[in-house]
Amino acid sequence: MATDPSSVANQRVVETLASRLRRRQVVGSRETALETVLVLRQVISKVRFSNIDQLVEIIRSVGRKLVEAQPKEHTVGNTVRKVLHHIREEYHTASQGTAVVSTSKDTLSIAKFVLQGQPRKQNVPQKTTLNKSQVMLKENDEDDPDAFARTLKPVLMEAIQDVLDELETVYDNISKNAKDHIHSDEIILIIGKSSTVEAFLKAAAPYRKYTVIVADTAPSYSGHDMAQSLSSAGISTVLVPDSSIYALMSRINKVMLGAHAILANGGMFAITGSLLAATAARAHSTPVVVCAGQFKLTPQWNLYHEYGALDFADPSSVLGFEEGNLVDKVDVVNPFYDYVRPELIDAFITNDGDHPPSSVYRLIKEAYDDEDYEL
Repeated sequence: MATDPSSVANQRVVETLASRLRRRQVVGSRETALETVLVLRQVISKVRFSNIDQLVEIIRSVGRKLVEAQPKEHTVGNTVRKVLHHIREEYHTASQGTAVVSTSKDTLSIAKFVLQGQPRKQNVPQKTTLNKSQVMLKENDEDDPDAFARTLKPVLMEAIQDVLDELETVYDNISKNAKDHIHSDEIILIIGKSSTVEAFLKAAAPYRKYTVIVADTAPSYSGHDMAQSLSSAGISTVLVPDSSIYALMSRINKVMLGAHAILANGGMFAITGSLLAATAARAHSTPVVVCAGQFKLTPQWNLYHEYGALDFADPSSVLGFEEGNLVDKVDVVNPFYDYVRPELIDAFITNDGDHPPSSVYRLIKEAYDDEDYEL
């Protein structure tokens, strides 16, 4: 007998994560993605199902529950879509008895394309035969209803572990080519504190001598923590107010930003101040590079506001109640994330190579299944 999807969505482990997401006790793209993978792994290990459609519906019901709890953390839905993609892939592989082995993981890198100086060759997938235990899939077996789940679960656990490993090593994989993107004596502008950008800059420090200008990113002032961290790593760091970004841009060689979510059109949600820096960079023809893991790719569009995401922080940090004469006369909007249009971005540096904004749609097509865009 299969597990009821509605009952799975109300399991304690799912309810606990949904409550933590709702209360913003779990924040940040990578942290929410890791928590989501761990919950999905527990769910899959415990549920009963006799065919692939039941399993997919169970995972989607859990995904809907978590996304509704915190729709502003896009990586929750992305992770669910990624797991669903792996489930279908492993099911088709096991049911057909063959596995497609890709030998061209990094062929889509811009850097590799330039170095090779020739068009990329499409490698022919190689087929390898699986074990008999993986081939013998019996759906809806009345004599042994759990036979299908018992055969498929070990393979699914390995697939989910691959997703987990990718999330845990995402900073290292993005930073491995840092010295090829950062050159000696460069002046780089960054906004706020981004763990991905921080790891990227620190990875290049032993090979290059460069200067990082950090905007303090009011009103959160997260740039202070970033400047202190980079300075302690031996990187020449200068902390400046946000108001001086445009004046300094003529001396900047590169703008490096982090991303909260990369949208389907090649734009992105990033910390407040990113739009200011990207717009100033465009006026001075300064390249804008975004460091982000592929788990932030989101098959969604910005339909709410032309300049910001639908996520606002406390307005009192911009205009306090002590300014009594002004509070009653103005509406204070303090967006947590800016929306940066794709034409303001030159390249995305991901854990699977470098890509222009125009290629994001193809990456999303490869990472997720079309039927999962709406959970």
